[in-house]
Amino acid sequence: MRILLTNDDGYHAPGFEVLEKIARQFSDDIWICAPSEEQSGAGHSLTLNRPVRLQQFAERRFAVTGTPTDSVMMALREVMDGPPDLVLSGVNRGANLGDDITYSGTVSAAIEGALAGVRSIALSQVYAREGMADTVPFGAALEWGAKVIEPLLNAPFAERTLVNVNFPPLPANEVKGIRVVRQGFHDYSRGSVVEGKDPRGYRYFWFGLHAIEHTLDHGTDLEAIDEGYISVTPLQLDLTHHASLNAMAQRFEG
Repeated sequence: MRILLTNDDGYHAPGFEVLEKIARQFSDDIWICAPSEEQSGAGHSLTLNRPVRLQQFAERRFAVTGTPTDSVMMALREVMDGPPDLVLSGVNRGANLGDDITYSGTVSAAIEGALAGVRSIALSQVYAREGMADTVPFGAALEWGAKVIEPLLNAPFAERTLVNVNFPPLPANEVKGIRVVRQGFHDYSRGSVVEGKDPRGYRYFWFGLHAIEHTLDHGTDLEAIDEGYISVTPLQLDLTHHASLNAMAQRFEG
């Protein structure tokens, strides 16, 4: 099995080392192509207004001066000598739960793999926000990663779908198990924008410094993590709200 590894935290991120350890439990045919710098919150963006540069560190190990989407596109079109059987993105430092997935570079890298017809899985390690981001414990992801991925290797994936996985902020031996759940939703009306001044006296703004409220609806990824379970959520790329099609079409008739 040929596996492509990527992420949004950057080539040198600690979670990327964890992802490689997980992947090597399945194969030695590992290819790596990730952003050279952190791209958290990049979503499914492409670099269009400046050149993208490719740096090779070793055989089958590359970094890209661009977004997670750039990295997957470069891997598939320029770097690899054949298509992968699996794309793994992560292990992200922090949660990709609820509608945060729309901002997530980790999930978007997996989206790009899905668009190319490759089985794709995004993996994220939730951590306590009061802790330091550079000391995130990845023990749950390292211990449980292969256990989550293995059942998905031969599972039927519908066209243009992917899987989003989140590990709870617990030691590996305290994780209660795995739940397949739907996407939850946050209350972004309570999100924060913090204003400050730089050393030259100019104003700046910083997003998301405080926790965003969410409701723990039953059967969601948010609830699963809150209760100590790994969340596994199948996602689709068709954003059409099919239930509205007929009613909206009627407004344009006659």
